[in-house]
Amino acid sequence: MSLLEMSGITKHFPGVLALDNAHLSVEAGECHALVGENGAGKSTLMKILSGAYRADAGLIKLDGETKHIDSPIAARRLGITMIHQELNLLPELTVAENIFLGHEVVRGPLGWLDKRAMEKRSQELLESLGQKLSGRALIKKISLAQQQMVEIAKALSVKSKIIIMDEPSSILTDRELHELFDLISRLKQQNVAIIYISHRLEEIFKICERVTVMRDGRTIQTEGTGKLNQDQIIRLMVGREIEQFSPSQHSHPGEEILRLEAIEKAGKLHNIHLGLRKGEIVGLTGLVGAGRTELARVIFGADQPDSGRILLEGKPVSLRSPRQAIDLGIGLLTEDRKTQGLILNMMLRENTTLARLSRLVKRGFINVSAERSVTKKFIRDLLIKTPSTEQKVRNLSGGTQQKVVLAKWLFTESKILIFDEPTRGIDVGAKAEIYQLMWKLVSQGIAILMISSELPEILKMCERILVMHDGEITGELKREEADQEKIMALAMGLNHLARTS
Repeated sequence: MSLLEMSGITKHFPGVLALDNAHLSVEAGECHALVGENGAGKSTLMKILSGAYRADAGLIKLDGETKHIDSPIAARRLGITMIHQELNLLPELTVAENIFLGHEVVRGPLGWLDKRAMEKRSQELLESLGQKLSGRALIKKISLAQQQMVEIAKALSVKSKIIIMDEPSSILTDRELHELFDLISRLKQQNVAIIYISHRLEEIFKICERVTVMRDGRTIQTEGTGKLNQDQIIRLMVGREIEQFSPSQHSHPGEEILRLEAIEKAGKLHNIHLGLRKGEIVGLTGLVGAGRTELARVIFGADQPDSGRILLEGKPVSLRSPRQAIDLGIGLLTEDRKTQGLILNMMLRENTTLARLSRLVKRGFINVSAERSVTKKFIRDLLIKTPSTEQKVRNLSGGTQQKVVLAKWLFTESKILIFDEPTRGIDVGAKAEIYQLMWKLVSQGIAILMISSELPEILKMCERILVMHDGEITGELKREEADQEKIMALAMGLNHLARTS
């Protein structure tokens, strides 16, 4: 008998059939991969299991008994915990307060919060994950990768039978990922079931015994990972062959459009020199905390450097705000699209035109008809999956949301686009589409600075690769001379190894 049986699960949203008679079976003590393109229904199915959504039809059985899960509290009482792709933490509370939220440790007859006990237990949980992080630290003061580890510690703080991990590795370093895999192995030995959602298919072959593939809200196939390879899983996910993308070898970058000279920002950036030409993709990589996003924020005017010069088309500029950068033709696709790239409660139409709304305003009124027309063009051009231009962005899949962010910057007619982790949390089909769109943009003369932690992606896409370590650019490599070993040596500050390897 399986620990978990979900059968006939159906779920409708306005204009969308999100799940269509989906099913899933999970055994105790196994790591079970759940894969599919963005919008396939994976997260919706797991939100039903974890009590965030209610199914319109279907059954859920635990240890053979039918269960009605109508809230996250009910799911937790049954031993089901979900670590969401969108981190579900309260930024104004401490690490310990977040970990024990809803099941606080109390003392005395009046039920006073035992903060010391919660902080001590929180640090023990985090140390088991290889994290040296105080339970008293505020969530808003720690990195995204650390917040992910807090989410995992939160799941471990209750006695879970089933832990759902939705894209847990997307913001983890290699070291943190290794620690996560060790943790999963220990949990399996304790008979805990792990449902593992990931677009990084190579991971599931390392840690998962079985894989369930979903497409268009349906369960397509469940199979042992030893009986499938990556190409077979991709074909099941997309229902078609994915053309293997290889970069153009014939691009001809034009004149320099952006130059940074001796940029300094105390504690974050040191002596940054960088040039970007029209019609080229330049990669920027390094380990978490190397200063990549901080550099992107300076170029976009969100932060100001302490010293140094920024030149656009040979002319010095002072970028004091994102609005000024936008007006000068610079766009930023942020790493965190949900909080910094989109307004989730607004419609797709409104998000698409927001960065340059003045183009659609006449006599103080927005031309909604023109706005719809513009948005429909981007829906067609970018293959955005949505029932209408009026769909709220929060109801779209992660990959579709990323395309909306891209549409927003294309509408501004940016000459320079900064892509910060553009394919994080995006499936293989959407990745191929994003890559093709990027090369189409550079063929039109747009300059792209591509920030990515995925070295195969950087090596495939970028003609020049800049590597950062501790706020400095430690090296520049041409595509033909670069490999992962050289990049990692530079990323770790081992410049001599990169030169001799």
